[in-house]
Amino acid sequence: MFKKIFCPIDGSEPSLHCMREAIRLAKDQKAELCFFHIVDNSTLIMYMPIVESIFETMRQEGRNILESAVAAARVQDVQAEQKMLEIMTGRAGPLIVEEAEKYGADLIAIGTHGRRGISRLLMGSDAAAVIGASKVPVLLIK
Repeated sequence: MFKKIFCPIDGSEPSLHCMREAIRLAKDQKAELCFFHIVDNSTLIMYMPIVESIFETMRQEGRNILESAVAAARVQDVQAEQKMLEIMTGRAGPLIVEEAEKYGADLIAIGTHGRRGISRLLMGSDAAAVIGASKVPVLLIK
């Protein structure tokens, strides 16, 4: 039985599908739920002087994603909290694991695009990084 579910979301279709599954599981398990979003500014860091408005747009988009997830949970009578962080360098996977540990999660539910082969090699996989580093079970939702 799970007590605390940690669910990173980014607004993608697999992420939204995972959000719905995490809500359903939290309701079934009577578990606490935390939605987590990372604003990844690393690709824009070299344009720092001209992109502060883009950063703010990305932050607002992240807030909207989180608020929608919390609202969707509320409709199902599931209480959910939200957390958002920004990164300027590095990958999201290790940060997801770190934040899940801080939250005290006993399950990480994460969406995956299901990439294989060369596309996974070239693009990397945050879900794979989470699986490799997590000390708690990881539920992959495709």
